[in-house]
Amino acid sequence: MNPLSSPLLTDLYQLTMLQGYFDAGMTGEAVFELFVRKLPPKRNFLVAAGLETALTFIENLRFAEEELAWVEKSGLFRAGFADSLAHLRFTGDVHALPEGTVFFANEPVVRVTAPLPEAQLLESRVLNLIHYQTLVASKAARTVVAANGRALIDFGLRRAHAGEAGLLAARASYIAGFAGTATACAGPLLEIPVFGTMAHSFVQAHDDESQAFADFARSFPGNAVLLIDTYDTLAGARKVAALAPKLAAEGIRIRGVRLDSGDLDALSRGVRAILDAAGLREAIVFASGNLDEYRVAELVAAGAPISSFGIGTSLVTSSDVPYLDAVYKLQEYDGRARRKRSTGKATWPGRKQVYRRFKGDGTLAGDTVSLAEDPKPGEPLLVPVMRGGRRVGPRGTLTEARERSASELARLPERLRSLDDAAEPYCVDIAPSLVALAAEVDAAETGAPA
Repeated sequence: MNPLSSPLLTDLYQLTMLQGYFDAGMTGEAVFELFVRKLPPKRNFLVAAGLETALTFIENLRFAEEELAWVEKSGLFRAGFADSLAHLRFTGDVHALPEGTVFFANEPVVRVTAPLPEAQLLESRVLNLIHYQTLVASKAARTVVAANGRALIDFGLRRAHAGEAGLLAARASYIAGFAGTATACAGPLLEIPVFGTMAHSFVQAHDDESQAFADFARSFPGNAVLLIDTYDTLAGARKVAALAPKLAAEGIRIRGVRLDSGDLDALSRGVRAILDAAGLREAIVFASGNLDEYRVAELVAAGAPISSFGIGTSLVTSSDVPYLDAVYKLQEYDGRARRKRSTGKATWPGRKQVYRRFKGDGTLAGDTVSLAEDPKPGEPLLVPVMRGGRRVGPRGTLTEARERSASELARLPERLRSLDDAAEPYCVDIAPSLVALAAEVDAAETGAPA
């Protein structure tokens, strides 16, 4: 059993509800929507990611023999339930925001329309995949804005919450505009550019720092980026400068140096001066070491001569905002709109669409969330991606998602690009027809007049 593709990688209550639906014969058409209830502090926008991995899970949804055997033997379910699961496949429709799309609170990211048991079973894993990648892509997008054109590399695998998270973070950050990742597996699996230099241990394992630099450069003559802060950063830079002519005589050009600690602003200036004086003006200065979008913004604003940044822990954990209030809720069943009315968690009923308006210069002007059958001015954002359990059109590519994200970030109003809360939040209107439907649903459930 592959746990990452298993339908048992879910909350137990998904299966207990399926048992209940099975017993009651409840297989009518259901509409569920995945959305974020509210934006976290200092998040003026989010970037949708994870759709393609979620669709792969959906289209391959099925119970293997060993999984059915566990259901049968667990003692948790009634006789015959496992037999019903043996034939379960996703046969419904999915509408979604294309990956890389900027979105806001209360806007559906995914809409699933399918027989109730099928739609219900998707909840936990689809939320898991889309929530995490959207979380990381949104964090990465802020760093891209802060970097102002400087290259960014995902360095987060070792601090990610397990291997799958590290791989998905590489994927999500690439969509948001990172140049690539240090996670080697993302190369063959996802065709994401991979980058890497050396660790401090490589230098420490040598008796002489200059020898460590020379050995590494000779092993990688086309990509000699040397880590120079193991002992003394400026002294390391001087050793690189002294070594450069010897390597040049061998046809090896030092591509750059990496700083991983200390006062990166001051050290980058000192290193840059040493390299320039040695004629290494084309050598890059790469910086890493517990960086996030705030620190990157400070270094860019200060004019630090840093060409690119490695971002690790803060990215893969989204350290300042480690989760989103993302949910997957029933909006319609058996032809009737449904609404949750819990305090602080009420939902807008019915199947919905998001319409986006633009200003004359192409920047985002505002969105309207409306019923799907009540179109509003603007561009509809949710598009069909599955019909009858099959994908609509070709699979979306990472290149397309990456280009879409770049376009979306370029169209953000300047106030939303701030790393702090925007003085004026983005306007998301709820259409009158949706407000009216909510009142009708409430009246039907409570017996009060609409």
